[in-house]
Amino acid sequence: MKNGNLPKNEKPAAQAAQLIDPLDQKLITAFPGRVVRKDLVHKLKVGFSIPVFVLEYLLGKYCSSTNEEEITKGLAFVKEEIAERVVRADQGELIKARLQRSGSMKLIDLITVTFDEKDQGGKYWAKLATSGLDKVHIDEALVHQYERVLTGGVWANIEITYDESIIHGGVTRPFVLGRMQLIQIASAHIEEYIEGRQSFSREEWVNILLRTIGYEPTHPDFTWRLKLLCLLRLVSMVEKNYNLIELGPRETGKSFVFAELSPYVMLLSGGQGSVADLFGWKNRKDKPGLVVRYDVVAFDEVAGSHFKKEADKQMYKGYMEQGSFSRGDDKGTISAEAGIIFNGNIDGDVESIARTSHLFTALPDTVRNDTAFHDRWHAYHPGWEMPKLKPEHLTQHLGFIADYIAEIFHNGLRPLNFTDAYGQYFAFGNHVGQRDRKSSVRTISGLMKLIHPDGKCTKEEMTEYISFALEMRRRVKEQLKRINPIEFSRVNLSYLDKETGDEYVSECAELGATKLIPDGPLPPGDIFSIGYDPTGERMALFRIQVIAMPGAGKFQVIGVTSKAIKESARMAFDYLRGNAKRIGLERDFGSYDYNIQVMSPMQGKDTEDLGIAFFVAILSAAISKTIAPSIVVLGQMSIHGVLGRVERLSDHLRVAMDAGAKAVMIPTVNAPDMGNIPTELLDKIRIDFFSEPMQAAYKAIAEA
Repeated sequence: MKNGNLPKNEKPAAQAAQLIDPLDQKLITAFPGRVVRKDLVHKLKVGFSIPVFVLEYLLGKYCSSTNEEEITKGLAFVKEEIAERVVRADQGELIKARLQRSGSMKLIDLITVTFDEKDQGGKYWAKLATSGLDKVHIDEALVHQYERVLTGGVWANIEITYDESIIHGGVTRPFVLGRMQLIQIASAHIEEYIEGRQSFSREEWVNILLRTIGYEPTHPDFTWRLKLLCLLRLVSMVEKNYNLIELGPRETGKSFVFAELSPYVMLLSGGQGSVADLFGWKNRKDKPGLVVRYDVVAFDEVAGSHFKKEADKQMYKGYMEQGSFSRGDDKGTISAEAGIIFNGNIDGDVESIARTSHLFTALPDTVRNDTAFHDRWHAYHPGWEMPKLKPEHLTQHLGFIADYIAEIFHNGLRPLNFTDAYGQYFAFGNHVGQRDRKSSVRTISGLMKLIHPDGKCTKEEMTEYISFALEMRRRVKEQLKRINPIEFSRVNLSYLDKETGDEYVSECAELGATKLIPDGPLPPGDIFSIGYDPTGERMALFRIQVIAMPGAGKFQVIGVTSKAIKESARMAFDYLRGNAKRIGLERDFGSYDYNIQVMSPMQGKDTEDLGIAFFVAILSAAISKTIAPSIVVLGQMSIHGVLGRVERLSDHLRVAMDAGAKAVMIPTVNAPDMGNIPTELLDKIRIDFFSEPMQAAYKAIAEA
């Protein structure tokens, strides 16, 4: 594996325009009539508003050749056919007029058929999406021959006739669909596909899949990791009920494959589709939900979405977990296989966001911090790693015709199951919970279907897939941990080599920049603490920064400023000011202003537990002494300096450890609780006790 490096005998894509390379020759030999030159698609797409898979069907029919003369003739024929038969949405009335005048027309359009069981014992009606014709007569035999017209519709070459003598139900219905030829590959057999795959190495096959998407894999930007990330976008097309979220910069191709590659995928631009759209309309048999009709439902620009009702959000969560839903009518529970995809934009530096917040912040307020919702994601695609697409990233070589590969994905690969493929070589570590395992094996299965459709791969190859799958799931868990550190503390997802017994922990690249508590000393007045946030019913890390400046004794708290936080800061300040002389503090508090900023890297909003931390931070700022590195100070105090007991001490310690603390200071009144602290916590952090506020300050500052 060479990480996508360019072979010595191959020119860059920008210099190889119109040239057929050895991979093209192998592909057209192994799959004659199933491939098309992708640069032709780009050229035609600019001029015609029809799906790529329709264009590629026509190009594959007339331009599936390496002979430039034949391609030129085929292009002319395709352009002519599209110009004559594809109509614009605003030409509906013109089509009706032409039909009335000429009696018949040949069109290319999207055909959907509904069945009205109340109409004279049952009647099928066709609708043409682009030309706007509705209530078009269609023969029952055609419907049964092409059942796809009943499940979301299909593009087809059709002939429409006009007969004004046809009256149905007392109304003139003159439009008749006479002939129909579906725009799809005549056959897409998985056995032939798997057999053809044997002619290619793994790297060659991955390159073919990327060219099928439209990318040029020999471009140096496309490293092996980047290629796997491109394939991750396809997993939901071959793996049933696969849920993926990708957030990243604009213009990185997040939505392209969901818009253009397959007629079995629905892309909802502009955000959320309604519950009725996704799960069907109550008591409307002609309005089945998108999750029933499609393999994938993808949401673009999801940051603009809103779940206006809690019940709507619960339906999403239930479906994403179980693959079934209930509309509350007499239909009972309905199963579906569509995966849910969220695509959205992250603005700003990802490392900064990861360091100060979590990587779901771009989502709507109603789901941003909903851990139950996000726990349903099987993978979090790091969209920020994808390059912004440039012309040189687009291929000018051969790839599979979109509708052919869509049929292979839908009918050939989706029914396969490779979720146990990893078990020959590996087992999962003890941090991998049931949802983590389910997510990871589905990612592995999807990659296997795409790269090894025969289900066979080497141990070295499976090592890449299991590590990659665990990383994509860990990225989800890391964000959940930021939102709720206690419930989602086990994030070190790992796998074990059955042969050697060695354990390998997955890593996310952005985690290197997300350590919340730095190793080195912090400036005077800078300290960390853990508090219980009742608004989110969770523990949260808080950072307090105090600056003492010459002034008139003013006291100000900014940042996270709930009533409880302000009261804790005021009690600590008043206690220190009232006992300054007793503890030997020479500074006159009245001649300095104290500015206190409270932040929470875990998005905490409120807590009553920061009193001792405020005391230590204010004193540290007052005497200009740094605090010991990697330390967390816990506990509340009264205005008289009486210490309160820290409740749920184990949870406080776990959050501190996960945030990077090496030492935690706790009140002596918590000493009896030490017998209930898990060994794994005691082994990794040092515990120091204090019996009164000044002792806490002495221990925290003395080691600096």
